[in-house]
Amino acid sequence: MKKLTKEDISQEVFDLYDDYAHNKIDRRRFVEKLSLFAVGTLTLPSLLSFMTPNYLDSILIKPEDPRLNSQFIAYDSPKGGGKINALLSQPSKSKKKLPGIIVVHENRGLNPYIEDVGRRAAIDGFITLAPDALSPLGGYPGNDDDGRELQKKRNREEMLEDFIAAYEYLKAHKDCNGQIGVVGFCFGGWIANMMAVKISTLSAAVPYYGGQPTAEEAENIKTPLMIHYAGLDSRVNEGWPAYEIILKRNKVENTAYTYPGVNHGFHNNTTPRYDEAAATLSWTRTIDFFKDKLNK
Repeated sequence: MKKLTKEDISQEVFDLYDDYAHNKIDRRRFVEKLSLFAVGTLTLPSLLSFMTPNYLDSILIKPEDPRLNSQFIAYDSPKGGGKINALLSQPSKSKKKLPGIIVVHENRGLNPYIEDVGRRAAIDGFITLAPDALSPLGGYPGNDDDGRELQKKRNREEMLEDFIAAYEYLKAHKDCNGQIGVVGFCFGGWIANMMAVKISTLSAAVPYYGGQPTAEEAENIKTPLMIHYAGLDSRVNEGWPAYEIILKRNKVENTAYTYPGVNHGFHNNTTPRYDEAAATLSWTRTIDFFKDKLNK
């Protein structure tokens, strides 16, 4: 049987998956609608398998990579979930204090993809912290479907406090130079935007396809921003023009990139929404931005 490729799948299937991944439809409805696209050799099981994240074959930086010291720690989040578990990663041979990056997961907890992103950023010369906002509920449960269900049980503002507490933890870390940035994806993109709202000393923020703050919230931002949008992601992109007006009016340093023809989640290399060219370019831009803003 021919192996499925992204080109075999209609955009309607990607849009359907987006609705499912963002809790607009439940799994039963998702499977029901997906079955309409199962024609001929394109079976429902093959479609389901293709759209499901493949973590096993997608990790770029292994947990045991000798270039890194990577371990799970716990920190206090008194205004949020209490005790939060997180993956702390840093270059193993660094002799100086390093700039820090908070890595914020999507709407399903600290899954293997986000852990990998934390290690990728550490390889580039940062000390990174990737928290799991599902910690109060037992942590990421091992699959994204259950992760989404768990994350729906947590209050969004309390989770924001968990990541603000992560900033405080990393800023005080003995191996950190005190300059902290944040990168987040989807839900984590909203968190990155909101950390720029809430933390006046945040050095840089990079939201990937994240929801924008309200107009009132955006007025508080002073942090330099680099924002990545997916060209096909009309749901998130529609909030950008109003956000941009406020940032420009307040002379907030910001650069926004929209990557044509790619879907929400294009950086996530574990699903077929991944776009290698856009992911690589956006990540290079992100790391260069952090190196510029966090090494002062």
